[in-house]
Amino acid sequence: MHFAELSTVKHRIHLGAPLPFNVRDADATLLLARGQQIESAEQLAALFTRGALVDVAELQTAREEILKAPREQLPRLWARSLDRMSTVLQEQPGQNFGAALDEAAAPAQALIERDPDLAIFQVLRQGSNDDVAYGARRSQQTAIVAFLVAQRLGWDAPQCETMFKVALTMNLSMLELQGELSRQRVPPTPEQRSALQSHPMRSVRMLQLAGVADSVWLDAVLQHHEQEDGGGYPSGSAEINELASLARRADVYTSKLASRATRDALAADLAGRQMFMQDPGHPMTAALVKEFGIYPPGCHVRLASGELAIVVARGATITTPVVACLTNERGAPLATALRRETTAKSHAVVGVVGEGSLPARLSLDHLAALVTG
Repeated sequence: MHFAELSTVKHRIHLGAPLPFNVRDADATLLLARGQQIESAEQLAALFTRGALVDVAELQTAREEILKAPREQLPRLWARSLDRMSTVLQEQPGQNFGAALDEAAAPAQALIERDPDLAIFQVLRQGSNDDVAYGARRSQQTAIVAFLVAQRLGWDAPQCETMFKVALTMNLSMLELQGELSRQRVPPTPEQRSALQSHPMRSVRMLQLAGVADSVWLDAVLQHHEQEDGGGYPSGSAEINELASLARRADVYTSKLASRATRDALAADLAGRQMFMQDPGHPMTAALVKEFGIYPPGCHVRLASGELAIVVARGATITTPVVACLTNERGAPLATALRRETTAKSHAVVGVVGEGSLPARLSLDHLAALVTG
């Protein structure tokens, strides 16, 4: 290992925010692990005084690490990134929330750019977490969708980054309520309806109290349920920030893909068609449907041959994805997934199937490995 003094990289340290590297004593003994926090200037000064060190290899940025990583490591990096973003969202936002969010969001954005197909896979994955974790996962999925579509629309990098943070934080004040409603079999109560109506304002207030002053970010969070025809809420305004407009559409799309107690997740092809039919002609919706296609990575399909497969990459057209077959023509599971193009008529995709149609439930790690294989 090669070490540098911690004092030489003090610009990378934000009080109260997760450390981006391990901090070691002068003899290289671990003092603080990556992700822990330095809470005060006095604590930081004490570390400088005792000659604390950092491994030079850990000083590469998250973006550099992701761009250099072998492709088979990307699922692990995604898992780490999603866990970190979930933790930041679920903690009570403090004055260093903005720095912590940037530290957590940057790896996810780099991962999206490195492998958009694997990013889309994260949107389609399901999980059985508690209420707050459900809301955090929905926020992450919406942020991935919004970022991908913003890039397709040709937005510049700073605007795409702000778009990601808008989608990630617009439901900050109702993460737990989202989970409650997802498993609730009866209509929302009056109290829940009131919380739904007021959550844009409450999310903005939480961000302001946490030190966020970016007016574009805050306005987009406030307006993310407004509609161009004035039929949205909370104010019924037709003058909408374009980031809010995209955030709403990304939220609607991910809502269709999410399962609830009262219904299964909508099939990906049907979700795309509904988006197009409900919002015909709008360039943001058109870009979303083009980006995800009819058979996005992560959805399960049946081929004309009878094989069941998972989509692992987008193909040359929206109807010809690359798949990994999980069964043979008779429905018997394969010992090893068989990667296959679907351009030939004999192996064309004939429809989306539910995960229950598969002979065995595969772990997320296994599925992610198929996408990157």
